[in-house]
Amino acid sequence: MMIKTCVQHFNLIKCGAWRSLSTQPSHMNIFDRNAKRLQKERAALSADVGLYDYLKEEVGFRLADRVFDIKREFKAAADIGCNRGYISKHILAECVEHLTLTDTSASMLEQAQGTPGLKMHKLVQDEEQLEFEENSLDLVISSLSLHWVNDLPGCFEKIKSSLKPDGVFIASLFGGDTLYELRSSLQLAELERKGGIAPHVSPFTQIRDIGSLLNRAGFTMLTIDTDELVIGYPSMFELMWDLKGMAENNAAFNRPAHVSRETLLAASAIYKELYAKPNEEGVPATFQIIYLVGWKPGPNQPQPLPRGTAEVSLKDLGTIFEKGGKIKVDGDA
Repeated sequence: MMIKTCVQHFNLIKCGAWRSLSTQPSHMNIFDRNAKRLQKERAALSADVGLYDYLKEEVGFRLADRVFDIKREFKAAADIGCNRGYISKHILAECVEHLTLTDTSASMLEQAQGTPGLKMHKLVQDEEQLEFEENSLDLVISSLSLHWVNDLPGCFEKIKSSLKPDGVFIASLFGGDTLYELRSSLQLAELERKGGIAPHVSPFTQIRDIGSLLNRAGFTMLTIDTDELVIGYPSMFELMWDLKGMAENNAAFNRPAHVSRETLLAASAIYKELYAKPNEEGVPATFQIIYLVGWKPGPNQPQPLPRGTAEVSLKDLGTIFEKGGKIKVDGDA
């Protein structure tokens, strides 16, 4: 009887263990989404919030320009993580008929504005919990917001699901080389003063991972490129102050609660020594911007020909170019 009871107890423990394993999340929560929402709220309610828009304004303008490059009119579009409307203020009504703005910060969402004639709807919604109907959108855009998402593959899959066939997803986010000067300076200073390092700058997605994540989500005809914006600041402290004003300060769960004064002063000196340019005042800060375009598969998209159906051999390309692109290829070519 005792053996039977022990076996039953073991089976219950084993089933419970398997049940707990099956409910494990498929991703790791690196960022504190509530902390990021509070940071955005504080930044939006600041009296001089407009002073810190320079970076996101520029990236939003460049992203909107990529929307204009697609020669079609989008009936329904969504701006995911719109912040203060850095894209919507450039989107024309002739290009997008109806635009839905979403953000976790109600204050930032309220401040977002559009161009004359653009129909807009604002919705307080987390990028990790998108609730758009399936096949309801022609266009999804997002500027400098998705780098704070924990489950980026899941977010991409939800965006693809919300798009209609042949719908397009256009976004920008910070890349892995962003603020490398600040990160290395803080690490060197803390290693010298404390004998160890802490994550003072949030991790960013590497460009080599974006393509695989988009492919995994089911997007096709991908276009991914990067741009670097180097901005000068009087010192490291002005850079950190502006990052706070942009609501781009650290929101990782393992971020340190306090950085000592001596560590900051040492980091500022290291920053200036390593990265300041000769005969120039101040220090540079690099922002790597990743731009991506992905399409949801549709029946009208160009499809690759079946393997083995090529009529021209690669060895004949030089001859083709020499003859102006026209050449008669025999059966042995």
